[in-house]
Amino acid sequence: MATAHDRAVLNQILNPLLPNSDGLDEVKHEEVVIEHEGFARSVELEREGVRLAESGKSADAIAVFSKAIESCPVNPSAYNNRAQAYRLNEQIEEALADLNEALKLGNEKGKAACQAFVQRGSIYRLQGNDDKAREDFQAAAELGSSFAKMQLVTLNPYAAMCNKMLSDVFSNMKNGKTS
Repeated sequence: MATAHDRAVLNQILNPLLPNSDGLDEVKHEEVVIEHEGFARSVELEREGVRLAESGKSADAIAVFSKAIESCPVNPSAYNNRAQAYRLNEQIEEALADLNEALKLGNEKGKAACQAFVQRGSIYRLQGNDDKAREDFQAAAELGSSFAKMQLVTLNPYAAMCNKMLSDVFSNMKNGKTS
């Protein structure tokens, strides 16, 4: 009879992108503490910028995120958000510059770094640079991003094929088929 841990391990093999309650997919965020007089104002401006970006006003959002960065130039989240607005505005080089700055400011740790790695990996993927995309998705996956894990699987056709074969084997076993 299979134990709960055995079932969790099998679930992780068959569904590597889904989190489980066993802690095998634990989020690993070492948050960066920002102590800057303009941090609270920067966060307020970020919220305003997000609302503008969500309403399709990416150029206005970029201006607000720039103000957020002026208020607190050490806030990696503001750079992440401005990078997203740049992407929406098809300003890819500017987005990459902001993502690199976000990673530098956050020492490649924490939630902001995880988001920056995912965003940058997505840009690289769209540019057809799968090697750089894989590196960034791997870094984000190590920080706990399930989206990055999914992207790593799609970038690795052998892993996808293996998962499909295992799934078929277990499905056949479950349905009483032996060949």
